[in-house]
Amino acid sequence: MTRTTPPSTVTPVRLWRWRRNSLRRHSDVVEGWIVLATWVLALLCAAVVGVVATQASDSAFSARRAHLHTVTAVLTADAAKSPRDVTGYDDGRVWASVRWTDADGSGHTDRTKVYPGAPAGSRLTVWTNQTHRVVPPPVTGASASLQAALTGVLVGPSAGAAVWGVGWVVRSRLIRRRMAEWDEEWKHIGPRWGNFSGT
Repeated sequence: MTRTTPPSTVTPVRLWRWRRNSLRRHSDVVEGWIVLATWVLALLCAAVVGVVATQASDSAFSARRAHLHTVTAVLTADAAKSPRDVTGYDDGRVWASVRWTDADGSGHTDRTKVYPGAPAGSRLTVWTNQTHRVVPPPVTGASASLQAALTGVLVGPSAGAAVWGVGWVVRSRLIRRRMAEWDEEWKHIGPRWGNFSGT
């Protein structure tokens, strides 16, 4: 005795909000378009804002690098043997005074971080800005590219989420309005429905 397997049926996926249906209301179509537009705009906005944020970050890094330059400085005194305050963010270096001379012959002094125990007269390279102050080295190369990309990755989805939130609020108001309309209709149809059922 052979057992036959019934043929499997494939149910097509239909966009019920747009297809003709006697139960479909105008608000159903509007809600469908709101959902579609929200997702499209959220994805598009996330991509565009992410790219713009990446380019803006990269431009900011480039602008900062353009306003900084390196100079060879000399320690004016022996550096401390160990850091005074040790914290979780300490890099193990200590603050020390340095002196340098610009290309125009003007001398400048400032403080920078050096390794503990460095003797006076030690030469080191420091980054300075246009006001002749020692500043942290700029982000360059792969680090700059990575930070710019991470900025885009963080900002883009946030912008998309904001657009999605606006769409969700609009859809929620539409649903509340539809429920209120149904309540109004039921106030008129409900009593008659009871008469039809024989109660």
